[in-house]
Amino acid sequence: MRNWAGNVEYSSDDLRIPGTLEELQDLVAGASRVRATGTRHSFSRVVDTTGTLVSTAGLGLALEVDEASGTAWVPAAATFADIVPALDRAGWALHNMGSLPHISVGGACATGTHGSGVRNGCLASRVVGVELVTGTGELVTSLGGAPEFPGMVLSLGSLGVATRLALRLERAYDVRQEVVLDVPVATVVDEVVEILGAAYSVSLFASFSDPAVVDSVWLKHRGATGVDRGEVWGGRRAETNVHPILGISADAATDQLGTSGPWHERLPHFKPSFTPSAGDEIQSEFFVPLASASDVVAALAARSQEFAPALQVMEIRAVAADHMWLSPFQDRETLAVHATWVSDLAAVRPALERLEHILQPFGPRPHWGKYFVGFDRDRVGSTYPRLPDFRDLAERLDPERRFVNDFVEGLGLR
Repeated sequence: MRNWAGNVEYSSDDLRIPGTLEELQDLVAGASRVRATGTRHSFSRVVDTTGTLVSTAGLGLALEVDEASGTAWVPAAATFADIVPALDRAGWALHNMGSLPHISVGGACATGTHGSGVRNGCLASRVVGVELVTGTGELVTSLGGAPEFPGMVLSLGSLGVATRLALRLERAYDVRQEVVLDVPVATVVDEVVEILGAAYSVSLFASFSDPAVVDSVWLKHRGATGVDRGEVWGGRRAETNVHPILGISADAATDQLGTSGPWHERLPHFKPSFTPSAGDEIQSEFFVPLASASDVVAALAARSQEFAPALQVMEIRAVAADHMWLSPFQDRETLAVHATWVSDLAAVRPALERLEHILQPFGPRPHWGKYFVGFDRDRVGSTYPRLPDFRDLAERLDPERRFVNDFVEGLGLR
C-alpha cells in the first residue's frame, strides 16, 4: 500500500477495518505494532508501521452536534467534506479549513494541518475533546482543561487510535474570495505581514517563474465586505477564476471574483467534488516566526532559481500561535512556507535541502505530515520544550509501545 501521492510505500499491507469499538479495542490490545490511517494524504512516513494499519471508517460513528455547548463530536475518519454540509445546514461552522476538504478530521488534527489567517489557529486548536483507544485497548476520553489535553490531540497517532474528536463551533457565516495577480516581490517583502492580515484568510502563491513577482494573493473575507478595490499592492485583480498554479484549469478551485458563499465553499482552495490532482506531486512545509516574514520572503525570492525545475508553486500563509505540546505553532505566531514539488524524488531532494538550508537561520519547524529530510531528534528536541511531557504521556497511554514507528522514534518523539 502507498500514500495518496505514491511517494511512500508502507512497510505493511496488513490493513484492518473493524466494525465495532470492541473489535478495535481487541485489535489494538493484541497487536505488536499498530498505526491508524485515514485518507493517506501525508507525504512523510508518519503513518507507517511494520505491524497493522487500522482504519476507523467502519465503526459507523455519527456526527453529533450539541446545540447548547456549540460543539460537535465528529468521527475521526470522516473527511471535512463529509461533515461541513451538515454543520452548515444546522447553522454552524468551523473557524477554518485546510486547502483540501478531502482530508480526514483525525489525520489533519493529529499532524498540525492548519489553513490560513494571522488570527486563526490550526485545525486542532478548536478541538475540545478527544476519544481514543490506547495501547492497552482501553477507550479513554480527554476534555479541554485536563492537564494532559495539550498533548492529546496533535499527537501524530502516537497515543492511540482516535475514534472521535469534539470540535468547538461557531455560527455559520459567508465568505467572499478575491484574487490579486502579479504583485511585485519587493512590495510583498515590504508589506508581507500587512498583506497576510488584509483578510480573514490569505494565501500567497509564487512559482518564481518570474523571481520579481508573486503570482497571486488569495483573499478570503468573512461577511459581505471584500478587499478595497484599490488595494492590489501593485498587482491587478483577477477577472476570471484561477488555480493556485497558474496555467492549470480553475475548474477544481473554489469560487472567486468577490462572490459571496457559505464558509465551507470558500475557505478551502479546492472544491470537494473535484480531486485537485491525481497525487502527482510531493509536498513540504516549514514554519518560522511570523516576525521574520520579510526576511524569509526576500531570501526565497533571491534564491528561487535554486528550486527549479523541481518546484511547482510555493504557498505562504500565516497561522496563529497555540499551546499544544507537539504543535509547530507552539507559542509563536507563524509564517508557513509550503512547497509543492514535482513527483520526482531525485529532483526534489536537492531542491528541498536548499530550501531547508535557506530557512535554517529562522528556526524552522517541519510539518509532520509533509516530506522533509534535515531534521533529527536533537534538532526537533531543541524546538519543542514540552516534548518531555509528551513522552511521559505517551509511555503512560502506550506502555507496550504499540504505536511507536521509525518516524516518531527517529525524531525522538517516543
